[in-house]
Amino acid sequence: MISALTTLIVVIDPIGQVPVFVALTQNMSAKPKRKIATRACGVAIGILLTFVWLGGAVLDFFGISLSAFRIAGGILLFLTALEMLFELRSKRRQSNAEDDDFEDPSVFPLAIPFIAGPGAIVAIILLNGEFGPEWPGILVLSALVMSSVFICWLLLLTAAPIERMLGKFGIQVATRLLGMLLAALAVQFVIDGFMGLGIA
Repeated sequence: MISALTTLIVVIDPIGQVPVFVALTQNMSAKPKRKIATRACGVAIGILLTFVWLGGAVLDFFGISLSAFRIAGGILLFLTALEMLFELRSKRRQSNAEDDDFEDPSVFPLAIPFIAGPGAIVAIILLNGEFGPEWPGILVLSALVMSSVFICWLLLLTAAPIERMLGKFGIQVATRLLGMLLAALAVQFVIDGFMGLGIA
């Protein structure tokens, strides 16, 4: 159990989600940030628990390979990285400010593919083989998944003081840096997907 929980925490990387959350929710008030953090973690739990209980049958049902899942996630992630690099996200928020509307990043990219990403899904499918198929083991694995995402949720709620500490200029620098790293991560997802398909 300790090994499985450690694996999930390392793969989900709750600490690494905080600066990304700060960059994606800059210029938002505290209340929308809490809602986004809660919604993102809730969606992530739902997705991860689906794979806990059904394993790889979900992807098999739709005829989707894990490699294809990585490639699609990498392409979508790369588009988000471009928005962060060129501040397209901030400009769109400003244009929607008159309607009291804002872009909600809770489902994408926070829940998918940051928290419930291909790495976490792969880890759960592998752990599913150790804990399952009997329902007591599945319940234990479910509890471990919820615990790891709960830790992520707690850390996301601490994003506000981090944002105040960085300031506007610091957030702009962090956003561009994270955008660059995110673009590299997206490309790596695509490369891993092609390698899994035996193309590269």
